[in-house]
Amino acid sequence: MTAYDAIVLAGGAASRLGGADKPGLRVGGRALLDRVLAACPDAGTTVVVGDRRATVRPVTWAREAPPGGGPLAALHAGARHTSAQNVLVLSADLPFLGADTVRDLLAAATETGAEGALCLDGEGREQPLVAVYRAEPLRRELALLAAEHGGLAGLPLRLLTRELTLRRVPAGPLASFDCDTWEDLASARARIREHGTVLDEWITAVKEELGIDLDVDTALLLDLARDAAHGVARPAAPLTTFLVGYAAGRVGGAGGGPEAVAEAARKAAALALRWADETGTP
Repeated sequence: MTAYDAIVLAGGAASRLGGADKPGLRVGGRALLDRVLAACPDAGTTVVVGDRRATVRPVTWAREAPPGGGPLAALHAGARHTSAQNVLVLSADLPFLGADTVRDLLAAATETGAEGALCLDGEGREQPLVAVYRAEPLRRELALLAAEHGGLAGLPLRLLTRELTLRRVPAGPLASFDCDTWEDLASARARIREHGTVLDEWITAVKEELGIDLDVDTALLLDLARDAAHGVARPAAPLTTFLVGYAAGRVGGAGGGPEAVAEAARKAAALALRWADETGTP
């Protein structure tokens, strides 16, 4: 992937949320800010512009001057801590942003003649806070705007984007979904509980909570739980999957990854089938 730094803007007033701590609001048990940070794990430096707080991974903190001075002032504060040629810029309230959207933006921003790339939402609207900007043009235009207006506080983002040659990247319907209102937050919380995504969301949340990074073969473990429940007894399902994880962990080192889980699951599933075979008449 193209090298990049990331700036996450987390210092807004959240006026439509009654001044609530928006980056700390949770969707699927995870803070909105942490969900955004999970979409850009490969950033060389990640700068969060806003009040300090606990985060899922280490970040560099910055604050715009004056506090609450708006997105351009926040961008300027964050850019001072970056050194990569490409800068990913995100708001802190994007519960469904994925690494695939980040990759697409980076690819478009590094095309010949481009000075950046921004996301288009499902209705074709530009999202300048889901974007990648080339560092040199970004700093140039921020400096020019500051000189022209005597500062950056209170200036709208369009003053920046209209001066840059930007590629437009259509993204999935949820990539730029943001939580500006309580209704948006309720909608996001309902979406992650939909049948097709709830297990992935839950597993991601558990891995983050436990501080582990492991590819989980969900289908394999569900099949094992089914075999244990049907062939032995229902309570055997969670106990068996726990023991499989414990056994894989005991392997240790590089050998304790997905392959160890798969091998332990295979052995346990075979045992469950042998157990079930014994229930028939000899």
